[in-house]
Amino acid sequence: MQRTLAWVSESLHAQAAAKAAAFADELVAFRRDLHMHPELGREEFRTTGLIRERLVRAGLRPRLLPGTGLVCDIRPERASPGGRVAGDDLIAFRGDIDALPVDDVKDVSYRSTVPGRAHACGHDVHTSIVLGTALVLAEFAREGLLSRPVRLIFQPAEEKLPGGALDVIKAGGLTGVGEIHAIHCDPKVEVGRVGLRAGAITSACDRVVITLTGAGGHTARPHRTTDLVTALAKVASELPSAFSRRIDPRSGASLVWGRIQSGSAPNVIPQYGELEGTLRCLDLEAWRQAPDLMHELVDAIASTYGAKWELEHHRGVPPVVNDPDAVAGMRAVATDVLGASAVESTEQSLGGEDFSWFLDQVPGELTRLGVRPVGHPVYDLHQGQFDVDERSIGIGVELFVGLALRPPR
Repeated sequence: MQRTLAWVSESLHAQAAAKAAAFADELVAFRRDLHMHPELGREEFRTTGLIRERLVRAGLRPRLLPGTGLVCDIRPERASPGGRVAGDDLIAFRGDIDALPVDDVKDVSYRSTVPGRAHACGHDVHTSIVLGTALVLAEFAREGLLSRPVRLIFQPAEEKLPGGALDVIKAGGLTGVGEIHAIHCDPKVEVGRVGLRAGAITSACDRVVITLTGAGGHTARPHRTTDLVTALAKVASELPSAFSRRIDPRSGASLVWGRIQSGSAPNVIPQYGELEGTLRCLDLEAWRQAPDLMHELVDAIASTYGAKWELEHHRGVPPVVNDPDAVAGMRAVATDVLGASAVESTEQSLGGEDFSWFLDQVPGELTRLGVRPVGHPVYDLHQGQFDVDERSIGIGVELFVGLALRPPR
């Protein structure tokens, strides 16, 4: 099929595809090894060691992060013909390395060997893609065909709120980075396709805990007490409604309770009650406004009943907000690699993803990578049956390599 390549020459594109193909079997084996030995967030010592060993064997110099995870820079050895070398304007690629506390129930040879642990979110695939990107780009750098510096980020603890991305940032992992990209497996999308979206592509998710206290007493004399159960019920029913009326409805903000607890006897007004739930929000600005607004509203409702209150707003992650220019760059590369018909728009998810913390610092984007074998049923993320078509690894490598080979803007 004839295509006009938007970012690289036909020759360079062919070389990238050939190099990615040369590592394909190794990367599949690497992914299966990770899949068999999953490690939870901030416990990924074996995974970190395997990645480091392979990068060193490729002639690279990875830098270990405090605890687990690592970063690795690849710098041009010389400018490509007619090109220029950027200084510290690195392009970065993130792969998360942790697994989930769920059982792997697949009947495959590479099933998890650790009870209650599984790579059920595709992080083994993400890690293998970033490793493959490093191996290919190391060869391009030695050949003088890399025109800008690259950073590979192998991030721990994505599944632990508020996320290991903050650990990477604290350790200086974004220093010098001008653009960052990540890929996430999408089991709804067939292998060979990708989903892109400019703007918010995930949502924020926070944990909210509200406690009410007051003078308890006999249910025969509620006027001499703080009628705590009624006050708690009013907060539970009125706060979500009032919150939704005080915030832009286009933000998709949703406050939902999962637990309510108070009292132990039918004729005793208790002195303590507690609510716990989640706040999900599709809009970044609304997410930033939410804590102050909830404090104001809880005070207004609880004060009506004379109840004292405390609000714990545990920040999770903000929405991932994709930069339009970064999405346009990925769209151009994906069109080169897969063809225009394989690049589709994707919806905003209610799930959370700590890649958002990186995008709060530098522009970039998160791409949804099709991993479902053609014609197979959908097994969703975080399910023990989840698996991927491993051809998606090579596709991810080609996408990242294509982005890295673009001339610096």
